[in-house]
Amino acid sequence: MRIVIVGAGAVGTHLAKMLSSENENVVLLDESEEKLGNLESLFDLQTIVGDPTKISALKSAGADDADLFVAVTPDESRNITACILAHYLGAKKTVARIDNYEYLLPKHKEYFVSLGVNSLIYPEQLAAEEIATNIKFCWMRQMLEFGNGALVMVGVKVRDNATILNIPFKDLARDNPYHIVAIQRGDETIIPRGNDVIMVDDLVCFMTTYEQIPYIRKITGKEDFSEVNSIIIMGGSRIAVRTTKLIPDNIKVKIIESDLKRCHKLLELVDDRVMIINGDARDPELLRSEGIEHTDVFIALSDNSETNILACLAAKRAGVSRSVSEIENIDYISMAESLDIGSVINKKKLAASTIFQMMLNTDVSSVKCLTFIEAVVVEFPVNGECLITRKAVKDLGLPEGANIGGIIRNGVGMNATGNTMIHPGDHVIFFCLEHVLKKLEKYFR
Repeated sequence: MRIVIVGAGAVGTHLAKMLSSENENVVLLDESEEKLGNLESLFDLQTIVGDPTKISALKSAGADDADLFVAVTPDESRNITACILAHYLGAKKTVARIDNYEYLLPKHKEYFVSLGVNSLIYPEQLAAEEIATNIKFCWMRQMLEFGNGALVMVGVKVRDNATILNIPFKDLARDNPYHIVAIQRGDETIIPRGNDVIMVDDLVCFMTTYEQIPYIRKITGKEDFSEVNSIIIMGGSRIAVRTTKLIPDNIKVKIIESDLKRCHKLLELVDDRVMIINGDARDPELLRSEGIEHTDVFIALSDNSETNILACLAAKRAGVSRSVSEIENIDYISMAESLDIGSVINKKKLAASTIFQMMLNTDVSSVKCLTFIEAVVVEFPVNGECLITRKAVKDLGLPEGANIGGIIRNGVGMNATGNTMIHPGDHVIFFCLEHVLKKLEKYFR
């Protein structure tokens, strides 16, 4: 599969690295030779210096023969132009990164398709949706929904009051209404086996149904978490604006922004219920004056990962029980987790999982990256008689690093055991390490 990526910024570079590890034919195009650097020697991909709005540069990158053309530069208009030209040259599918939420409205989809832009991606909206979910389920680190809610994956950091600690999985797994698909312990991702146990401060991924979420909350010791009534957001970014649109009206929201001009702009962009404060959210005196000790959630959305981490640490010291931090530098995610600052949001991973879904040869309902684990959760529909329907799960010879989290059958979520037979029409939820994902395609052909 030939994939052309335009833009060697944060999203484009991460996506190129991710796809090159899948042995795809990846070309990364950017005007800046400095941005491209030595990526070609470090990863299995080709880099080309050129202007993505020029036909000659697009031809050099092979856009005329691209199965997937992705434009993710910081400039929305250049991305759309590049996709239009790539479509004209013969690219089969095009994706443009945008900054204008209005473009995502369903009534505009047909227009963009007519131009040659098949899909639009707005990373800030994806991040805002992730934050809103974290606020709704404040005791979780991450929550993903599959099959219109038939199954959910819940990521929880367990403390010493959890009732599932130090019990071997072979004893823990009996008749439980959930399936633990993975454990993150420090920098190690564990696909649990019979003798593995859950330890204090593990990040545990449960696959279950909505009805069992209260039970998961109980066994992980999170029942004392109160509902969210007030939020302070550091930074008036686009993510902050989109987040306020998704937060329930009964929650009090304050945005602290250091740039006075941006404060004036925010007054036009957010609802009247959102209070805009001009100041530095790292200032303990300012936070105290704004009632930080009575705030339920602190969200750090500045454009600096280090600042966000430090701000969340300061907020937690001030008494905030829950914090969410945007961390764009992927190398800092494990450090942030070790500091126990709360939930981590990364636009690159969110955007990459959305685009990654588009390049799979097998039809998939969704592909979602986990922020705190180098892994993905994938929903595969079973279309007719294919390899995965021919044997019981234990006899399928699934690749190492892949784990069936659950099955959706006739709209109902269920656990899968070794003796489970998968039927045509089912949806299968796989948890897998990123490099294993492509190996699963053959089971659904």
